[in-house]
Amino acid sequence: MRIGELARRTGVSERSLRYYETQGLLTAERSPGGQRTYGDWAVDRVIRIQALYAAGLHSKKIAQLLPCMRDTDGGPSEVATPRLVADLVHERARIDRLITDLVRSREVLDEAIATASNRPLPDTAPH
Repeated sequence: MRIGELARRTGVSERSLRYYETQGLLTAERSPGGQRTYGDWAVDRVIRIQALYAAGLHSKKIAQLLPCMRDTDGGPSEVATPRLVADLVHERARIDRLITDLVRSREVLDEAIATASNRPLPDTAPH
């Protein structure tokens, strides 16, 4: 598929896809006319890249991580190093701290809303 089709199927701009390529996150074959072409595997790869960016990882860390993840073929990774695993554990702990902080902030807002509106606190069950 061409870059426009990949952009449409993933909801990611063509500009971002070209950026992913320059960062070593995505590879494309070239047609005889020089146009980028991608296999169906690229859809899953782009979705995975987006999820890692959303988790707060930067492109350099994502480039290290992607070869260690299983692609749709389910093949095992043979390149994960203990250092990379430790880095990923650190990133997960950072995300956990962010989640805890966000929950606290939501609780403060719930209390302020309840006080300002003279109503009981809203249900604080996980959403």
